[in-house]
Amino acid sequence: MAEQSNMADDFSLSRVPAHARLPMWEVLLVRIGALTALSQFMLGAALGYGMTFWQAFWATMLGSVILEIVSLFLGIAGAREGMSTSLLARWTGFGKYGSSIIGVVVAISLIGWFGVQNSVFAKGLDEALGGVLGFPLAAALTGFLVTVIVIYGFKWLSWTAKIAVPGFLAVVAYGIYEILRHHSVGELITSPAPGPALSLGMAATMVAGGFMVGAVITPDMSRYCRNGKDVLWMTVIGTIVGELGVNMIAVLMAHAVKSSDVVDIIVQTAGWLGAAVVIFATVKINDINLYSSSLGITNVLDSVFRIKMNRGWVTLVIGTIGTLLSIMGILDQFVNFLTLLGIWIPPIAGIMVVDYFVLKRNRNILDESRERGELPAICESINPITLIAWALGFTAGYWFDMGIPSLNSLLVSGIVYYAGMKVFKIARMEEQDDNKNLTNNVG
Repeated sequence: MAEQSNMADDFSLSRVPAHARLPMWEVLLVRIGALTALSQFMLGAALGYGMTFWQAFWATMLGSVILEIVSLFLGIAGAREGMSTSLLARWTGFGKYGSSIIGVVVAISLIGWFGVQNSVFAKGLDEALGGVLGFPLAAALTGFLVTVIVIYGFKWLSWTAKIAVPGFLAVVAYGIYEILRHHSVGELITSPAPGPALSLGMAATMVAGGFMVGAVITPDMSRYCRNGKDVLWMTVIGTIVGELGVNMIAVLMAHAVKSSDVVDIIVQTAGWLGAAVVIFATVKINDINLYSSSLGITNVLDSVFRIKMNRGWVTLVIGTIGTLLSIMGILDQFVNFLTLLGIWIPPIAGIMVVDYFVLKRNRNILDESRERGELPAICESINPITLIAWALGFTAGYWFDMGIPSLNSLLVSGIVYYAGMKVFKIARMEEQDDNKNLTNNVG
């Protein structure tokens, strides 16, 4: 029983040891599974419905570059330290209680994503069965299925991806074949947007925001990578296949059928068998949503309440919450949800990257503890400058429409955090000098 408990806990509050690291391709499959999902088709179809092919291409490129940079830096940090995002945040600017904020933010975001994905999965399943189950029962069944998979940890995520990714890619390939058979690709590329126009900034924010949470939680996966080179290949290949590949195919499909309804597009191009495979493939992104959410909540319980809760039990609770959200109809807010994520998640990455790679405030204690295979013994409680940088980053992304809001928020938070820490360091040094001079004068 103890062995099963350890398997479910999945190093949620410790470093992933060297013997538990996995080959690059296994982590890559999980990463591709996170990107090549029905939600990505939904995003690509939304772009294709409101943009020309080339407008959608450049929006995807802009958003993908942001995602790749964030994923690579955080992924390397996660692989080097063997820690999840919420755990790593303790020593990358946020401190013990600040990392709890990260855990809560990530958990709430991903529970929302879980609801979105589960709604799509349940809707497709119910329609495929002719409405026999009804949406509430279908959503309950699909939510329970994913929750059970996640309870047993990263290994089960990997096995799910091995089954679902090839099936998903096969359906995509068949969809391309159908488009080439019935439509001229040249005409689809040059055709106008079939729906209301989307701006480049809004579209790029949807792309970046759509997977920004995934970029920020890259350490949850990359902590199983063996080195930085594995992280590079995992993130680059994942971005090319998932963001550029799936997005642009979905754009062409949306132009071909003049619709943004994903299920309708897939049914028209690949039939109900294809729709069933793609909808089932939703499991492979939803299990990651639930997995990272459970890691975030586990960190919160440990850092704030000093409760070391088994990650498996946490998964059961939040899986139930996410399922209820899907039944309540969170899918209706899909585009607004993406846009919001593109604004308030990036500041987290900006602060963590600056702290770990530029300021390197805790690198010595991280290096020393890594040699012992343990977590650092000391950790600051909370950093007020971090909270100020996060708030200003969010404000910049929310209020300023120039450029890409998600990029604005990331850059502002990183710059403010860097400048604030430098000013704080200078002020502290001056205070120490004043105290030293005062002591000398008294003496």
